[in-house]
Amino acid sequence: MSSKHQVIFYPVGNGDTTQIVLARGRRILFDFCHRYKAEDEATPEIDLNKRLKADLAAVDRDYFDVVAFTHADADHISGSTEFFELQHAARYQGDGRIKIRQLWVPAAMLLEEATREQQSEEFVLLRQEARHRLLEGRDILVFSKPQALMDWLEPLLRARGESPSARDHLFVDAGTLVPGFSLAVDEVEFFCHSPFIKHCDDGDIIRNSAALVFNVRFEVDGAYYDYLEVGDAEYGDMEEIVEISRYHGNEDRLEWDLFNIPHHCSYRALADEKGDQETTPTPLVKDLLRKGRADSYIVSCSKPVPDIAESYKQTQPPHIQARKAYERYLREVGGRSFLVTMEEPNAYKPQPIVFDIERGGVTWQRATTLGAAAIIAARPPRAGRG
Repeated sequence: MSSKHQVIFYPVGNGDTTQIVLARGRRILFDFCHRYKAEDEATPEIDLNKRLKADLAAVDRDYFDVVAFTHADADHISGSTEFFELQHAARYQGDGRIKIRQLWVPAAMLLEEATREQQSEEFVLLRQEARHRLLEGRDILVFSKPQALMDWLEPLLRARGESPSARDHLFVDAGTLVPGFSLAVDEVEFFCHSPFIKHCDDGDIIRNSAALVFNVRFEVDGAYYDYLEVGDAEYGDMEEIVEISRYHGNEDRLEWDLFNIPHHCSYRALADEKGDQETTPTPLVKDLLRKGRADSYIVSCSKPVPDIAESYKQTQPPHIQARKAYERYLREVGGRSFLVTMEEPNAYKPQPIVFDIERGGVTWQRATTLGAAAIIAARPPRAGRG
């Protein structure tokens, strides 16, 4: 029987939560944004706590194999410290909490200061959890290895009688594959595009620039399909990823069949200027958008992005000008659909957007209005690509 992976995008408003369910059962969750108002069934946002627990219970699990926080903004971590079991203190354990077998975080999450203006209690708890796991040497991967983090870690290791290099295996550099997954065993691999060491060692930490960015490559029956999972990167960060990938001969890692665009459809992921009617991406960002393959999809984890007069005046994302730019380049590469998590199947009661990745390609399971059955998107899947 042919393998099938799934990528699931949850409607949580201007926030991110995405789950990858691998053909062999492993589950990877990117970000977590539970809106407490969503516990009222009258609101359009999904009750994420209830939905994820039900999904896990259906397969007799109380854990995710991986939970990756791309960065520490509230719309990527909200509610996480009440939902997940944290190893650093007994008060955050048991009582139906969901376990994290391996935590993935950018180095910035361990280094950022808890200033009143930018931080939350949840960030402080997650930072403490990440530091605890790293110091204990288990159940974590940290992306990038800046000297500032080593300056914190190495004296603590020496005090424990351990070598300063004793945690080196828990760090992952940009431009490398994430250990623990392989095409041969899991039919998937994760290639780390970002963060870079300079994001933490060159002065003040800018969360969006220091966020996790991955190429996720799925294999099905000898064919490969690529998913770009991007935190809230801005256009300058995306330009660097393109330049560095080219320099190191990793340009194939820029190709995509599925693209989770940054920062809730903000024009800042494309260029410095929003534009009156449509954002004009910088040349290198254009190059990235043109890496989309035929029949590809773009997903915006955001509130609805309607094409109405008021939308053009909006200062905060989502930006209709950015949507028009993404749609232009999606048409150029022969893509299928630009999808918004809070619009499918409607803006009143959106349902998770589910993609099957199987023989023939990436297929969107278009939900019915009631969210009961699922119907396959109009066009048939294309032939596999080896």
